[in-house]
Amino acid sequence: MKKIMLFEGDIETQGYFSIQLAEAFQKMGHQTFIFDLSRPWNSSQRFFKFYEKGNTVLVNFNFHGMSGEEIFLDENDRMMWDALQIPVYNIVVDHPMYYHHFLEKVPKDYHHISIDRNHEKYMERFFPEIKRGPFLPLAGTKLYPDKSYTPAEYRRYDVTMVGNYTPPSQFEKYITRIDDEYTEFYYGMIDDLLAHPMKTVEEVAEEHIRREIPEVTHEELKMLMSKLTFIDLYVRFTTRGEAVRALADAGIKVNVFGGGWDQLECKKPENLIVGNSLDSVGCLKKLCQSKISLNVMPWFRDGAHDRIFNSMLNGALCLTDSSAYLEEILKDKENCRIYSTADIEALPDMVYGLLANPSGLQQVIDKGYNLAESAHTWEHRAALLNEMYFKD
Repeated sequence: MKKIMLFEGDIETQGYFSIQLAEAFQKMGHQTFIFDLSRPWNSSQRFFKFYEKGNTVLVNFNFHGMSGEEIFLDENDRMMWDALQIPVYNIVVDHPMYYHHFLEKVPKDYHHISIDRNHEKYMERFFPEIKRGPFLPLAGTKLYPDKSYTPAEYRRYDVTMVGNYTPPSQFEKYITRIDDEYTEFYYGMIDDLLAHPMKTVEEVAEEHIRREIPEVTHEELKMLMSKLTFIDLYVRFTTRGEAVRALADAGIKVNVFGGGWDQLECKKPENLIVGNSLDSVGCLKKLCQSKISLNVMPWFRDGAHDRIFNSMLNGALCLTDSSAYLEEILKDKENCRIYSTADIEALPDMVYGLLANPSGLQQVIDKGYNLAESAHTWEHRAALLNEMYFKD
């Protein structure tokens, strides 16, 4: 059995994911250690008591432990994982374009794990020297066991959205920072993505770059991709805001939990019920009180988001836009409802129809739970990692 180290104490959601994985690994017989990044020196002392040469691995999220933290570097700037010969399995929950600077300097025994199959393709193309896999979609956590969630008809909230919001206008400084020609170029990409939501950011970026610079080299294209993260954020928050706004303006009460929602402009702001930012357990508790949970995908076009499976596992109907992966595992009107961000106007009628048919709503909820419980918990993801890497 392996000794598996994970992290908490920085990004709360990723720490929560780590705790779920740790519990699952323990059930398999592995020993686990959660390193608290908010108490690094204390955790370091405890880690060295836990460490066993040749039998210790690191499972982390988003380059924690490899982001230049001094505590994990020696006097020659060598990472601790190399010095102790610890394999690293890094689950990256954002697009790799955000992390080129870290990908240029990874530990010797590094494995890059993507939550979207397009991210896998991106890594294969631009970082072929890095070991990859498996494809590991995000998963969900249920607060109550054995399908004991409250029936929809007794739930407090009709529609809930858990997640933060940033006004797209905050990214305009990056779009307009050079000149009018560049501004038009960037908005061209944004318009293309919003009109064709199943396209990826890298796909649209390459089309537009090659149109302007036909002779662009592979290395130049790679460098340019890392400079376009603001495009990803702009379209992500544009679609998130449009979906919530469409419901609120149609007279539907939408309970939003997360930062920034007080900045969303609506025609009928009285229908936007802004709650506090919550930690992972707090979000799950709100899902347990919701009939419908709205999910607006980050620009993952061949993966999933944990909101989908968290909603299902806690008895809320998942109302989501789609991706190539979701098209394989979800069935509209059977275990979820699927809408298109290219047709936001249809979203309010979909919600009104669901709320007007409580028995039909409950049937979809129950089948959604069955799907997520059978294949999309963190225990399932831990089992895949175990089978591929940790099984003796």
